[in-house]
Amino acid sequence: MVTSLITPAFAAPRVTSTITVGRYPLSVAFSPNGTQAYVANFLGNTISVITVATGDVTDTITVGDNPLSVAFSPNGTQAYVANASDDTISVITVATGDVTDTITVGDGPYSVAFSPNGTQAYVANYGGNTISVITVATGDVTDTITVGDGPSSVAFSPNGTQAYVANPSDDTISVITVATGDVTDTITVGDNPLSVAFSPNGKKAYVANASDDTISVITVATGDVTDTITVGDNPLSVAFSPNGTQAYVANYGGDRVSVITVATGDVTDTITVGDNPVSVAFSPNGKKAYVANYSNDTVSVINTTGSVGDAEQLAKTGGNAGFGLGYVSLTAVVLAAGVMLRRRRIQE
Repeated sequence: MVTSLITPAFAAPRVTSTITVGRYPLSVAFSPNGTQAYVANFLGNTISVITVATGDVTDTITVGDNPLSVAFSPNGTQAYVANASDDTISVITVATGDVTDTITVGDGPYSVAFSPNGTQAYVANYGGNTISVITVATGDVTDTITVGDGPSSVAFSPNGTQAYVANPSDDTISVITVATGDVTDTITVGDNPLSVAFSPNGKKAYVANASDDTISVITVATGDVTDTITVGDNPLSVAFSPNGTQAYVANYGGDRVSVITVATGDVTDTITVGDNPVSVAFSPNGKKAYVANYSNDTVSVINTTGSVGDAEQLAKTGGNAGFGLGYVSLTAVVLAAGVMLRRRRIQE
């Protein structure tokens, strides 16, 4: 279901519609050609397939147990889904929407990312403190890299030479040199880093620190934290616009997205979205951003060019300016799979 807003024009980006998806959406990704978006529904064990042109959910794909992350291959032929509770990656053939392979990885896969050339995929295993390296051509795990404590997010630099891994349990970023598979640096960041993203030009990396409401700005050439930006309550996800001028931060605790102007490092806008946003992604052309809202099973559609939308009217689409109905703790949401993994190990 899509709910649209009909409101006066505004210069700033605002939510223009809300799409109902599966149960407890935790991750959203656009296909490289921008025609589809996949949403990983944590408690539904499904992927909601959105046709971007219409905003309709046109397919639902059953995947593994508690999917936490979804990513498209650079050529758009496959999508990988990290299933936290059965230690697998579901491989979806995008043309058909079928799961055509299942790859066993490490303990508690939280995040998956493809290398820019599409030859490898890195999987951050929260429960095992490792990265599983998948050779995409064969679907085999061909290496395992030990990183920091509780890795929850992984991202490749645009040139493919490095990968950054966010480790929330020890407040660090592990820097992997891709050519060798070695951890060649460890960068201390803010409190509970849960998401990391590179700017399109590769000069900066932003890290969302959930427990101190900040973004750590890393200058990639030196590996130093050169700025700290205060954002909203409990930032869980960060994404750069394709042109690199802005970054959007999903703030779980405040039901808002902070808009950062990258050139200055200032928060220049705040957008109200749905209940407890946990993930944000830009369309390839940069005209839209999708925000997955955990607590009301929706995706907020932001028109980034700022044509229509009024934050004060989001109650009509299920949004809420406060914590909202069904608010649950940060740990219960983002680290839910981690809790289950710890319980499983105790039982074993």
